[in-house]
Amino acid sequence: GVVSLLGGICYAELGASDPAAGGLTVYLSKAYSPVVGFLSGFNSWLIGGPGSIAALAIALPSAMTAFFPMGEWTIKLIAISLIIALTIVNYFGVKSGSQLQNLSMIAKLIPIAIILVLGLTKGNVNPDLNLAPKTGGNSLGSVIGMVSYAVIASLWAYEGWTNLNTVAEEVKNPKRNLPLAIIISIVSITALYTLFNYSIYKVIPFEEIETLIGNNEYYLGTHAAEKLLGRSGSTLVVIGMVISMFGSLNGCILAFPRMYYAMSKEGHFFESFKRLHPVYKVPSAALIVQC
Repeated sequence: GVVSLLGGICYAELGASDPAAGGLTVYLSKAYSPVVGFLSGFNSWLIGGPGSIAALAIALPSAMTAFFPMGEWTIKLIAISLIIALTIVNYFGVKSGSQLQNLSMIAKLIPIAIILVLGLTKGNVNPDLNLAPKTGGNSLGSVIGMVSYAVIASLWAYEGWTNLNTVAEEVKNPKRNLPLAIIISIVSITALYTLFNYSIYKVIPFEEIETLIGNNEYYLGTHAAEKLLGRSGSTLVVIGMVISMFGSLNGCILAFPRMYYAMSKEGHFFESFKRLHPVYKVPSAALIVQC
């Protein structure tokens, strides 16, 4: 959380001083060279952006197979339909896309809050929060190594705040609201993740966690929910996962085309990408090509 916040504060400063669409691509172009900005943006357009969208779209119906068995092609057809549907929603302006984002955020917090509160109040395990590694001694080096591994493993879960700056041009009062949004979101997520993980440790003993990890079962939240609520607990977790992935998918579809729009405005990308829809004011060509 602290590492993410340090990066977030830098982004908040950049976004407030230059509230232009494009985010990272614009900053790299101005700080180093347009070549660097272009390479970053082109990589995102060709691989990073569509790759993230495709992975999320596939993951969403895959999570539902626990309740609705589906074949590979059914999953792919649902994924394609989701991408097309959310592209249409975002085609009608940033407001419709952001409203859907707000709705999914509230919906996914409900199952998380239920598991968190039940874990903290009904969990009867007293977790050992000592920082000393279980193996490898108690030297400062071994502690730093352990924390470093944890940071690498968890940073991706915090990632996503970088996308906010790509829509800076469409944010009301960006000099105030952009830094505020980034800082509040990262601090809130840090508190939520810490409490959620602690609630899991209050429910599942460490020895059991070791066994689960050894069997490549990493969704500890699901096991904690099953212990607290039985079968309905795992259902609740799957619902939370699906809503969360839906929100992430919508966020990616909304944010990434603004980067390609910025590259086009700088004269480094397809001419059509810099044209905004006359009514909805979105980079419609970039959005459609991404889809």
